[in-house]
Amino acid sequence: MARNKTFNRRNVFIVVAVIVIAATLLTVRLAYLMIAKSADYAERAQKLHERERAIKAERGIIYDRNGIILADNKPVSTISVIHSQIKEPEKVIKFLSETLGLSEAYVRKRVEKNSSIERIKSNVDKTLADKIREFDLDGVMVDEDYKRYYPYGDLASKVIGFTGGDNQGIIGLEVEYDDYLKGIDGTILTLTTAYGVEIDNAAEDRIEPVAGKDLYTSIDVNIQKYAEQAAMKVLEAKNANNVKMILMNPQNGEIYACVNVPEFDLNDPYTLTESALNGLDVSTLTDKQKNDLLNNMWRNASISDTYEPGSTFKVVTATAALEEKVVKLTDRFHCPGFKIVEDRRIRCHKAGGHGSEDFIDGIKNSCNPVFMEIGARVGVTNMYKYFDRLGLFRKTGVDLPGEAKSIMHKPDNVGAVELATISFGQSFQITPLQLLVAASAIVNGGKIVTPHFGVEVKGKDGTIVKTLNYEEQENAVSKETSDLMKQLLETVVSDGTGNRAYLAGYHIGGKTATSEKLPRSSNKYISSFLGFAPADNPQIIGIVLIDEPEGIYYGGTIAAPVIAEVYENALPYLGIEPVYTEEEIKENNIGTMIMPDLAGLSKAEVKKLLKDYTFKEVYYDGEGEKVKSQFPLKGEEINNNSNLILYME
Repeated sequence: MARNKTFNRRNVFIVVAVIVIAATLLTVRLAYLMIAKSADYAERAQKLHERERAIKAERGIIYDRNGIILADNKPVSTISVIHSQIKEPEKVIKFLSETLGLSEAYVRKRVEKNSSIERIKSNVDKTLADKIREFDLDGVMVDEDYKRYYPYGDLASKVIGFTGGDNQGIIGLEVEYDDYLKGIDGTILTLTTAYGVEIDNAAEDRIEPVAGKDLYTSIDVNIQKYAEQAAMKVLEAKNANNVKMILMNPQNGEIYACVNVPEFDLNDPYTLTESALNGLDVSTLTDKQKNDLLNNMWRNASISDTYEPGSTFKVVTATAALEEKVVKLTDRFHCPGFKIVEDRRIRCHKAGGHGSEDFIDGIKNSCNPVFMEIGARVGVTNMYKYFDRLGLFRKTGVDLPGEAKSIMHKPDNVGAVELATISFGQSFQITPLQLLVAASAIVNGGKIVTPHFGVEVKGKDGTIVKTLNYEEQENAVSKETSDLMKQLLETVVSDGTGNRAYLAGYHIGGKTATSEKLPRSSNKYISSFLGFAPADNPQIIGIVLIDEPEGIYYGGTIAAPVIAEVYENALPYLGIEPVYTEEEIKENNIGTMIMPDLAGLSKAEVKKLLKDYTFKEVYYDGEGEKVKSQFPLKGEEINNNSNLILYME
């Protein structure tokens, strides 16, 4: 009996001890959860009963060098549905499909999907979104959003680029500077029940979005317009495939304009243009074919495509020869129209040859035999040394995605024939931008610049977040050679193959080229011209390439005038004033005149009076017989050869 009592007491003690220990452990655990982890579990509980909806951040604005907006934001809305809150699904499906122009099947699939939130459509016009909001359907959410808007449509489209449905950069500057431009999205937090139904009158938490930073670029809207107009003019006149043009400050690498016509509409980037389709029926295209055509339409060929530069590359060969002192200006050459190199007869562009000429004549005439001779004097090793110094073996580092590299022979594979053709710009490929950078170093005193568009990144309050700096490399060529090359290239325009780039009052240097495309038997060409001004202190350098022009295709004939047309507007715009010689003043009727009063005169009277004036063009606006008003206004001092607009009654 006594033993049983002892056994029972021990069992009771064990049970009580276990209960006490368990209670103690549970109390400790409960205290830990309620005190130490209270904040964590409160946050988890809140998250369980909160629904998140994104508030899109306003994307940073892209500006030109003068503060003109190139890429802006337009307020739009995103329409979504919350399955658990929809009380009248059929009404919601019918209303949204009709209002948003979507199929009922598409809307039904999202309305009936049992998820926390389903997006129906993004980038909805604000007026339409307000109509949906006013209808106040349970479960239909209208959230603020932004859509990218490009005020100039297709201007510099392949440089600026565009954004996707979520406002992320796709091509161009939009993707290159996306980390600065995109901002940080905000959030709306709404309290719900365990079933996901919003709690009436519960306050919403709101995490405000942070707007993206603004990008200030070197692009100049006006210079870009001048360049695009000139490019489109020659594209249509010569029925060419495309026209590319880059205009840059050779002293610091800032790019004023980059043209790739035909361009495309940045506000409608997924619609193929007529030129992109090239006669194809869009309805017959597969998705892959359409994507390939779109990628080609968006391609910035000025930096992404290589080509054989032809005679514009002779500036590099001449520079190497002068640096190595293997040629003097007075050296004599003979051009019979060809040169025999090993077993090859390599012709000059002038079938009958240039005859006897010195080195200056060789440059002015763009004579192939002269450059084959001096290329041989320089030799493969030294030629490649200057290619490297001038950046022709590497990318330029331009701040755009998709830049291509040059395609060159390995030095060991360059024999006499290859060296001869390289000397006048054939049998290798570079990008137009690579050549522009090399030429800039040749005329700016020997400095390799990094071509670029980005200048500064600023916050919305105008404070500078980052000044964008770019690498420069000095002494690619000597100042002595640079100064001499500027003089020689000016003679190409004043008295050589580039004479159609001449502008009275301005000293322009340049080099023409007519590159035969591969295969050589195709008889297809790229006509180009590289030009800079003022010749003694270049402030702008440009290159234009006309791909497969019809009819006359010589660079000096059709490409040089394009640069002249652009510079005629761009040079005064940049504050570079003309300085005329006495001969130029006389030949070009340089001077000013006082604008006469033509108001009230008939067309016949106007014609008689204007015989004593030198207007370039007279435009009549309207069908009336008498002049109502005029521009320029009466009494104004205007330049000879100005245009006159007469507004008729």
